[in-house]
Amino acid sequence: MLELVDVRKAYKVGPVEIPIVKGVSLTLNAREIVSIMGASGSGKTTLMNLIGLLDRPTSGEVRYNGANAADAAADELASIRNRQVGFVFQQFFLLPRLTARENVELPLTYRGVGEAERRRRASIALERVGMAKREKHRPMALSGGERQRVAIARAIVGEPSLILADEPTGALDTKTGAEVMALFKELNTEAGTALVIVTHDPQVAQQCPRRVVMSDGVLVHDSGTFDHHRAGAPAETRP
Repeated sequence: MLELVDVRKAYKVGPVEIPIVKGVSLTLNAREIVSIMGASGSGKTTLMNLIGLLDRPTSGEVRYNGANAADAAADELASIRNRQVGFVFQQFFLLPRLTARENVELPLTYRGVGEAERRRRASIALERVGMAKREKHRPMALSGGERQRVAIARAIVGEPSLILADEPTGALDTKTGAEVMALFKELNTEAGTALVIVTHDPQVAQQCPRRVVMSDGVLVHDSGTFDHHRAGAPAETRP
C-alpha cells in the first residue's frame, strides 16, 4: 500500500542545510498497525508528515499503491491525502464554532460531497466511535476523550486506507487513552484500515503488532514484517 524508498528530508536555516530524515526505507502493508517511536528530535514527526504527504522529501520516493506521490502536483497531493489518509492529532484540531457532526463532515466538504450525503456519512462515522448522541455538541461541551473520538470519526469518514495518528493519547488520561487505542484496533479489525501511530509512550507502542524506532533521523529498529496470513487478511491492497 505504502512504500518509502531512501527518503531524506533536510531544511535550510540560512545557508546551512540541516538533515532531519536521513535515508529511511519502509514498507507499510494494508491492514497493518505500526508504531513509530523515538526521542524528541529523532525525526519521527517529520517522517509522519512525509508519509502523510504533508511535506515533500528532499530526495527519495513515497509510493502509494506503486505510484511515486512525491512527484505529484500540489492538487494531486491534496486529493491523495483527502481520499487515502486520515489524520488524528494530539490536540484534536476541531473547529470550535462547528458541531461534532459538522467537524466530521469537513473532509467530505473538500471532496464536494452534497450536504445530505455528508450528514448521513458523518452520522454513521460518529456512531462507529460511540458519539452519535453528541453529534450536535460543540467541542467545548465535550471531554478530551470525546473530542478525540470526534477527531477519529473525522479521520475515518472518507474511508481512508491509512490513518496517521500523532501522539493520539498524549493529552488523555490513562483510562481514556486505553479506550482510544481499543477503538483504533476495532477500526483496524472491522474496516481493515492501516494505522501508523507516532508515540513516545512505550505502553501504546507495545499494543502495536509492529514497532519502528527512529534515532537521529534513521530507522534503527523494526520489529518485523507484517504477515497477511497470520492476520487472516487478503494479500492484495485496497484500491
